Amino acid sequence: MSAVVKMPQLAAGEETATVQAWLVAAGDTVAEGQGIAEIETEKAVVDFEAESEGVFAGHLVEAGETVDVGTPIAVIAAEGEDLEAALAEHGGTAAAEAETEAAEAEPEADAEQEEAEPEESRPVEGARRFASPLARKLAKERGLELDDLVGSGPGGRIVRRDVDAHESAEPKPASTAEAAASVASAPASAGAAFEDVPHTRMRKAIARRLTESKGTVPHYYLSADVRMDALLELRKQANETSPVKISVNDFVIKAVAASLQDVPEANSIWTDDAVRKFSGVDISVAVSVPGGLVTPVLRSVHSKSLSTISVEMKDYALRAREGSLKQDELVGGSFSVSNLGMYGTREFSAIINPPQSGILAVGAASKRAVVDADGELGVATVMTVTLSADHRVLDGALAAEWLAAFVIRVERPVGLLV
Repeated sequence: MSAVVKMPQLAAGEETATVQAWLVAAGDTVAEGQGIAEIETEKAVVDFEAESEGVFAGHLVEAGETVDVGTPIAVIAAEGEDLEAALAEHGGTAAAEAETEAAEAEPEADAEQEEAEPEESRPVEGARRFASPLARKLAKERGLELDDLVGSGPGGRIVRRDVDAHESAEPKPASTAEAAASVASAPASAGAAFEDVPHTRMRKAIARRLTESKGTVPHYYLSADVRMDALLELRKQANETSPVKISVNDFVIKAVAASLQDVPEANSIWTDDAVRKFSGVDISVAVSVPGGLVTPVLRSVHSKSLSTISVEMKDYALRAREGSLKQDELVGGSFSVSNLGMYGTREFSAIINPPQSGILAVGAASKRAVVDADGELGVATVMTVTLSADHRVLDGALAAEWLAAFVIRVERPVGLLV
């Protein structure tokens, strides 16, 4: 028996998603768990896997189209079933709409052909207006009434090109407020060249989440200078024999996890009903990607070796830049690490990623003048870190206790190996 495939909700709270690409074509045999489409969410592009086996009958949504969660997007037929019948059974009008939208990519008929269109195919005044889902969505977004549009599809059906053509032919005059906003947002120099880069879903998500974080989470910040000489020497010795090259960031991640075990009250997040305390340590690590950043989550870091952390981080970083992280690799965690030290940044503060309770901003290690315990002036390699803490979960004394534990873990790094 055939089954309809619906747009999944791959991230909590998401109402829409985009089909980036189809990985199978009509007639292909599909196994359960096989990737059939690339779906773009706010955080990443992920492979969407088939929940049943069969033969791919066809898709109901074109690549590049954004639809609501729960919208039918494809049909998988049973072995031996008629594919066209299966597609028609589950797709219904959606299949016809998909075909109509696909036809919009074809060159439009010339004026003589349009004039020759039979009168009965044109809409009757006062009759119900038919429009494709995409045309309806675009018309709503642009503040257009369907009654004002002339349909060029079968039977006068309104399709995407009709919405675009209407706006091109009748541009709306700007209101006083719009004109003022346009002037206010114009470049300082009237002759300066500029380019507007449309927001991606990722950029919109970053803007929304971080604005929400700063507006709803009571941030405060604590900084500490950490001596790195012992850690750098230990790292050098480890890398002389280890088949996996361990980075300073790997040590930092491990030290964060160890510190959360040392101060377990800090390994918590805020929920509407309670402070949720974790026994294990899952840590998000910020990874820069084209157009933004993602924060894949390392699971059970407290129980992993430095070499395992190194391998997993390299894999995450590679797949993040390729856009092939899975959705479940991007959710969870009670704490984040953001390291800009490789860019030479001395120190900075980061914005908490809700619902996590803290994020550690890691700056560059550099040679600095220090005063030893006996009062002697010397030189040491020092790294500045800044903890951004959620005051609802981490009171000042608790955050200070955690930061002190982190400093000890880094300055006495042998403990991270056992």
